[in-house]
Amino acid sequence: MLVMILFAPIVLEKLRVPHIIGMIMAGLLVGEHGFNILARDSSFELFGKVGLYYIMFLAGLEMNMNDFKENKYKAMTLGLLCFFIPITIGFITNLSILHYSVATAVLLASMYASNTQVSYPIAIKYGISGQRGVSIAVGGTAVTDTLTLLVLAVVAGVHRGDTDGSYWILLVGRVIVIGTLIILLFPRIARWFFRRYDEVVTQYIFVLALVFLAAALMELAGMEGILGAFLTGLVLNRMIPHVSPLMGHLEFVGNALFIPYFLIGVGMLINLHVLFSSLNALIVAAVMIGVALTGKWIASFLVQKIFGLKSIERRLIYGLSTAQAAATLAAVMVGYNIILPDGSRLLNEDVLNGTILLILVTCIVSSLVTDHAARQIAINETQPDEHLHRSTEKILIPVAYLDTIDYLMELALMIRSTTFEDNILALHVMTDAGTEQSEMKGRLCLDKAAKAAAGANVRLVQLSRYDVNISSGIIHTAKEQDASCLVVGMHRKMNIMDSFYGKVTEGLLKSFHREVIVSKFLMPLSTIRRIVVAVPPKAEYEAGFQKWLRNVCRMGAVMGCRVHFFANEKTTGYIQSFLATKYKQTRTNFSLLEKWDDLLLLTGYVNYDHLLVIVSARRGSISYNPLFEELPKQIGTYFNNSSLMLVFPDQIGDEVKETITFSKPLGSNDVQLYEKIGAWLYKWLKKQ
Repeated sequence: MLVMILFAPIVLEKLRVPHIIGMIMAGLLVGEHGFNILARDSSFELFGKVGLYYIMFLAGLEMNMNDFKENKYKAMTLGLLCFFIPITIGFITNLSILHYSVATAVLLASMYASNTQVSYPIAIKYGISGQRGVSIAVGGTAVTDTLTLLVLAVVAGVHRGDTDGSYWILLVGRVIVIGTLIILLFPRIARWFFRRYDEVVTQYIFVLALVFLAAALMELAGMEGILGAFLTGLVLNRMIPHVSPLMGHLEFVGNALFIPYFLIGVGMLINLHVLFSSLNALIVAAVMIGVALTGKWIASFLVQKIFGLKSIERRLIYGLSTAQAAATLAAVMVGYNIILPDGSRLLNEDVLNGTILLILVTCIVSSLVTDHAARQIAINETQPDEHLHRSTEKILIPVAYLDTIDYLMELALMIRSTTFEDNILALHVMTDAGTEQSEMKGRLCLDKAAKAAAGANVRLVQLSRYDVNISSGIIHTAKEQDASCLVVGMHRKMNIMDSFYGKVTEGLLKSFHREVIVSKFLMPLSTIRRIVVAVPPKAEYEAGFQKWLRNVCRMGAVMGCRVHFFANEKTTGYIQSFLATKYKQTRTNFSLLEKWDDLLLLTGYVNYDHLLVIVSARRGSISYNPLFEELPKQIGTYFNNSSLMLVFPDQIGDEVKETITFSKPLGSNDVQLYEKIGAWLYKWLKKQ
């Protein structure tokens, strides 16, 4: 099995064939219907089921919840169309062409509508799992499969004699109760667990336990476990950030072991000998394949036209919505095992064999279409942006205490740009009086930081140096490496004579003019439910205004939480303008904060599981206010038990990009005049 999992993608990649097809074809070759090297025993059933649950769980976990909420009506429309169009066409063809009974025609038609996210790992591979088309396709799958499984439950219940009203009431009631239980209870349990246990292996086992528990509960309710796994992915989405080590472990184990097991197991079901030995089986298979592919294409085409999507998005949606395996196998096995009064089966062997070919063809078509569309979208999304500067995307993290490294790394991973590599640097500074013990501590700190970054598939640049004092070493390294941002921990007061910021941070603020983030976290960032941002007047005039605002928006997107801004009316207008052009999908609230002399107002909005972000400024900067000197006292009085970030924006730099709106169109002479004035003013300001 491991040899196949290793070499199938390597060999098929040479032929430019998606690795998923390689897994299925490998299963066909080694199975009992191929060279009979491996038997599809209970281990394949177990690991295959785990792999299927894993696919649905990752689909819910990887989904961009902001996109999903924005596209929920598109996803619901796709799900309904993917169900009703294939089932309608299938019902007509089953009666008129295949001449099946009404019950058989309904059950077989429902199989055309079902969908399994076999090609979803392709979206993960190309890094487009948060793309709009993926969210629509995955959400539509949940709707389609739910309706398909309901039809399956109805048909099975009728043939078992469960036709009384109590059966249907109990079925619907059980599904509602268990679904509500998962939605309401699982997030609370997970948040409590993550706050108390931060070891990644322990968290991984806990998450898998929740996934399989939800799947078992759904099966207990009379539905398929894939719905429980998908629902668990949705409710845990916000607590497992995409850049976290836990997410890296979940994807790694699933893609390396469980999902390939499932795909190979699907291939082992294919029996080409039986299929081609009967003409009737080929006719049934041809009808099934034609209806399934045509129905899904019509549904994807209609969704594109209704909502004005791009053609490449339509192809991506079609590719992700075409593959059939899990629900299709469940339906055909249920129908195959139902014995009618005349001794025949509800779904005969021709349908069973036709289903196997249907699975093979739809998986191949789905993989090819998805791979081509995903590759094209990935290329389009990674085009270099002329406005991005590599020099402004380096984050330096001084590390000195082992117990704060995970939090600092988690913050840096959230605010980093994924466009560039090697843009997170960890630094340990030793003074001239450094000893072997301090060197050992430095190595331990840097190794722990590297481990945290590696868990999120990010390469960390490790730096170590001697200097006369710590702040001097940090400043020199930041300038040498052209760091754009410093992420440091809050000063630990050793005695009553220590200042709030400490000598190191005060030295950084005086001599380093790029962005500095001073942070203190009382819980993992993934369990924080809201970000509250206090913005002072005139903050929009600082050079680093857009940079810190961009970082906060990135945090909100990764953490999946709402960002609540407190600022005066003018500053709020600038923030809203920036969000409207750059981060429309950020969930935000705005409240007025006219007076900066007392932050007592915020105590009613900042809970223990919120993150308070206070935007400050250095002495002498545009937005500096003498009231900032009272911040340490106010923080110690009101927010001592809250997670906190103090942001000191860039003082100098080229980050400011203002937008000027004119009341009438500009002529060419006007444009040239304003360009000259702007260039002269920029040079004059730079000299000042």
